[in-house]
Amino acid sequence: MSDLPFKVVPEALDEFMSRPTLGVLDSLKKSEGDILVLGAGGKMGLHVCLMLQRALEDLEGSDREVIAVSRFGGEGTCDPFEREGIRTISADLCDQQQLDDLPDSPSVFFLAGVKFGTSHDPELLNKMNVEMPALVASRFRKARIVALSTGCVYSFTTAESGGSNEAEGEVDPVGEYARSCLGREQAFVKAGDEWGTKCSLIRLNYAIDLRYGVLHDIAQKVINGTPVDVTMGYVNVIWQRDAIAHSIQALNQAAAPAFILNVTGSGILRVRDLATRFAEVLKTEVTIEGEEEDLGWLSDSSKACDLFGEPEVSIDEMIEWTAGWLQSGGVSLGKPTHFETRDGKY
Repeated sequence: MSDLPFKVVPEALDEFMSRPTLGVLDSLKKSEGDILVLGAGGKMGLHVCLMLQRALEDLEGSDREVIAVSRFGGEGTCDPFEREGIRTISADLCDQQQLDDLPDSPSVFFLAGVKFGTSHDPELLNKMNVEMPALVASRFRKARIVALSTGCVYSFTTAESGGSNEAEGEVDPVGEYARSCLGREQAFVKAGDEWGTKCSLIRLNYAIDLRYGVLHDIAQKVINGTPVDVTMGYVNVIWQRDAIAHSIQALNQAAAPAFILNVTGSGILRVRDLATRFAEVLKTEVTIEGEEEDLGWLSDSSKACDLFGEPEVSIDEMIEWTAGWLQSGGVSLGKPTHFETRDGKY
């Protein structure tokens, strides 16, 4: 097992994960003004804010700032941002007055929404994933917006197909959550139709942070001796720094009608092979259960790779780092992806 390129502490991982790429630096040179990150309290929000801030600091003469917006409801949830000098604003994006009170910005990153524990609460899904994005799209209609979506808005496809692409992929969501995500996209599309709002919709498939993610879930099962279910036979994954870098670079692609971009790794990975590889790296055995279904949520990322280059971190590095992190006692967020779920009920 190779050594980790950072210390096994969250702060070191956060620093490593948020280093801006040359592509990010070049993109932000072409933009102006402060940057709002809405829904910054979620799993990716801190890294998005840190990468943006570090890139702005690297731009000579820039006095622009990153503003992190979230409900920040839990004690200490602002602390990681404020330690890094990132300005925070506590706001409920469902509240029109609180939205109106937010500062204007020419560049907005929208990361808000809900997923887990919502399969039996369609009203919450509609409120947070459809109605609230519509309010945001209206409030920031003059901005360029990068809105995080999901590859789950596509229908299932085969590994042999190479994954759904932006031009021809059938949009046929499975389950209430995925349908609400399509509703979120439609809110920004409608803003483009009505007001010319420029937007990039990021259909993300499984960003990898060593504290959570598909690889983390599989590795933990291998370590714990829990069977790995391979019914969802194939997945896409991407190192979270690469996913964030591609998403930031999509700011300059924002358009009306909305620009749609799949962001994920360039390969389709077999879950059985990932489990077997973890067992080899961890020097243990793995138990496989189930049989691979032919269809799953898979995306073709060639458009993003053509625009911004291949992801820098390989699947072998992600596997090695995930195994090393867990074996060294690295923390887990305790938020399983439920990637095995095929009915969309999260």
